[in-house]
Amino acid sequence: MTRISIQRVYAAAAPGEGVRILVDRLWPRGLSKDKAAVQHWLREVAPSDALRHWFAHDPARWDEFRRRYFAELDAQPEAVRELRGVLDRHPHVTLVYAAKDEAHNNAVALLSYLRRHGIAA
Repeated sequence: MTRISIQRVYAAAAPGEGVRILVDRLWPRGLSKDKAAVQHWLREVAPSDALRHWFAHDPARWDEFRRRYFAELDAQPEAVRELRGVLDRHPHVTLVYAAKDEAHNNAVALLSYLRRHGIAA
């Protein structure tokens, strides 16, 4: 099974972290493609704009955000299938995100979703 890490996209890519997958709908502000060192940008697995705006990175909304985000992912099996295809091709991937909050962001929620569905350990 693929080893999955999570890291903020603004952090420099480290040796051995595997393939970097940006899981945000928008490209991170002020970051060049070279500095991001992202091999895949999977916008479709990111929360919708409406959900992203509603959540507004408010930790008090975390549980409801996750519930709504998981429902969005369930409704987009092709996007999850695309992510799974990338995971199946690499022994280690790092889900990267732009949010400042390291505990309450879509990459953390996405990893939880993948674990819940047996896609990640």
